[in-house]
Amino acid sequence: MSLLDQFRLEGKVAIVTGGGRGLGKAMARGMAEAGAKLAIPDIQKDLAEESAADLAELGVDTLPIHADVTDAESVERAVERVLEEWGRIDVLLNNAGICKNIPAEDMSEADWQEVIDVNLKGVFLCAREVGSHMIERGEGGSIVNISSMSGFIVNYPQPQVSYNASKAGVTMITKSLASEWAQHGIRVNQIAPGYMATEMTKKYKSSHPEEAERFWITPTPMQRLGEPEELAGAAVYLASEASSFTTGSTIVIDGGYTVR
Repeated sequence: MSLLDQFRLEGKVAIVTGGGRGLGKAMARGMAEAGAKLAIPDIQKDLAEESAADLAELGVDTLPIHADVTDAESVERAVERVLEEWGRIDVLLNNAGICKNIPAEDMSEADWQEVIDVNLKGVFLCAREVGSHMIERGEGGSIVNISSMSGFIVNYPQPQVSYNASKAGVTMITKSLASEWAQHGIRVNQIAPGYMATEMTKKYKSSHPEEAERFWITPTPMQRLGEPEELAGAAVYLASEASSFTTGSTIVIDGGYTVR
């Protein structure tokens, strides 16, 4: 198999949680361009359907699913739906996530728990359900978790203790599952993005240009936000046979922000 062929995903079935928009949709598009069939579970049904329709225009099969990654039964139903449709799952991209910028002294237990449930519990529930299928099938697979540079550093001055804690937890889930499941041929890795030009960050940058420049752009050696599409190459690499000896690893994509 040639080097470029190792990156191809034809015949593979991939799930991208939270793939209805933003970073998830960009990475799902990269996988679709590499030939994968795409299941898009998202808590917002309309976004899942819109994303699936857009990706289908690339000539691949897609499947929108209304699902809540924080609910074990919902995750189980979503995985069962994919298996009913295509009979296998080769790749899971755990992308669904939220962030709440609330000072620690003002953060309610409910706010804390919501972030932890989506960002940490959701990653585990999806990995557990898909990993169980991969183990039973006996053909291995790839799980890619979307963490953040916030799992390694504190993005001063944003008050986001719950987000930082959740993303640090994703790192240990990634390493733990990589260790446990290597014997089954399942690779578990993560991508840690820096400041990306999502709708949320672009909105903040537009309304707070001086703060964004001071705390986001100036400390980044590349002097800009990343584009969502700039995560797609790493996602395809980790999903494909090109990364066959890569597990428990983190690809940091942050324009150099964390080199300091």
